Amino acid sequence: MDDAGGPVPLDSLCGAAACTPRQLQRDFAHVLGISPRQYGQAVRAERTRETLRASASVIDAVYSSGYGSVRAFYEEAAVRLGMTPSEYVAGGVAVPLLWSIVSTDVGEVIAVATPRGLAAVRIGAQDDLIREVEAEFRPAALVRDDAAMSDVMAALRELAVGHPAPELPVDVQGTAFQARVWSALRMIPAGETRSYTEVAESLGSPTSVRAVARACATNRVALAIPCHRVVRSDGNLAGYRWGLEVKERLIAAERG
Repeated sequence: MDDAGGPVPLDSLCGAAACTPRQLQRDFAHVLGISPRQYGQAVRAERTRETLRASASVIDAVYSSGYGSVRAFYEEAAVRLGMTPSEYVAGGVAVPLLWSIVSTDVGEVIAVATPRGLAAVRIGAQDDLIREVEAEFRPAALVRDDAAMSDVMAALRELAVGHPAPELPVDVQGTAFQARVWSALRMIPAGETRSYTEVAESLGSPTSVRAVARACATNRVALAIPCHRVVRSDGNLAGYRWGLEVKERLIAAERG
């Protein structure tokens, strides 16, 4: 499915996998937590982003991404991209993106927000963070506005030291299963941890441990979606995109 130029019919997938449609649906749900159709949508969405970044033509992206019509492309892409394809090609200049940065005990924390919520929260060194954000959203209308972002940054600062803070709205896109994982992570109380297996089991998909780990690894909003609260089954720390030392300090701070 990853290499197909468009949607792959269910019967073709079944033929390639030598199984029935029911078996295929069941296996996708058990391993990935989503249906073949949802997986195909996620693949097309990622291909859409890559194509739009490489081409100035939305029409070129329609067919290169595997969509059968312009209408289908616009209906699905707007949801997946968080903006219209034309806005994405233009770098999101029509979408206001505010950002700010604050110092915390675990490093500098940068946040980018759309009118709907946080689109990115990263932890690290200030110069690196600014370069990463500018590369990701460039040439979007990134506007530093410390005043407008003050409440958000104050909440992130509190979360970074293990203190309670209001739940922050987020504006991130992912597969249906990733969204379920991210929602589950926000339900883990501060000071507690869950294993990847426990998260998968809580979602009714105990064999989707790898998919849970992938959802944690692709979390774009640190702290707001607390992926640092997920550990290995033996209690040891697993990978954290902002560093295991940061993960350890966040957990320790929450436990007081």
